Amino acid sequence: MIRAFDFIVVLIAIIFLSPLFLILCLILKFSGEGEIFYLQERVGRNNKKFKVYKFATMLKNSEFIGAGTLTLKNDPRVLRIGKYLRITKLNELPQLFNILFGEMSLVGPRPLVPEGENLYSEELSHSIRSIRPGVTGIGSLVLRDEESYYAHRENAHEFYRDVISPYKGSLELWYVKNQSFSLNIKIIFLTFFAIFFPSFDPIKYFAGLPKMPEKMKST
Repeated sequence: MIRAFDFIVVLIAIIFLSPLFLILCLILKFSGEGEIFYLQERVGRNNKKFKVYKFATMLKNSEFIGAGTLTLKNDPRVLRIGKYLRITKLNELPQLFNILFGEMSLVGPRPLVPEGENLYSEELSHSIRSIRPGVTGIGSLVLRDEESYYAHRENAHEFYRDVISPYKGSLELWYVKNQSFSLNIKIIFLTFFAIFFPSFDPIKYFAGLPKMPEKMKST
């Protein structure tokens, strides 16, 4: 049922959003480095790797420059138009094609780069990757402004490894254990709500969510 829902919704969305796709493609082609799409290896269902599609928001080969796969505050690798695409999440739109191809779902655990996935224990990774990854999800929603928790820290990589990654893993595991069609609809609705009202707190809308570490609250 979920796969059929994803396919129908995404097909309609691609048709409806095609003018926006065209406009963004033209803007990216004639600005920055002229790159339109960014393909990055991620870990998907059953720990199989696949390429996730995004609109380009950073310099070419940015994962090999500066902070690597983490994006820091005022990161010089982020292109001018890329900054706005990231804030509005428009850079994620090409992932609709990942859904169409069956690599992702509308809602699910966020697919991580192998480096990030390796921070999970083998057991946790196996549980989280038992289902399709999602364009949005409980982890993506609660940590939608993830960069703000570590971007200003000198020990950004350590903070991500020791604090954010364990919390993210607990959120994704909660979703796997509680997944349902109604939960997916709620997450989709609140994801759209968060785009227009980024300061709202989604945690209170979900019973039994793992508590956010105090170190993150004090950010």
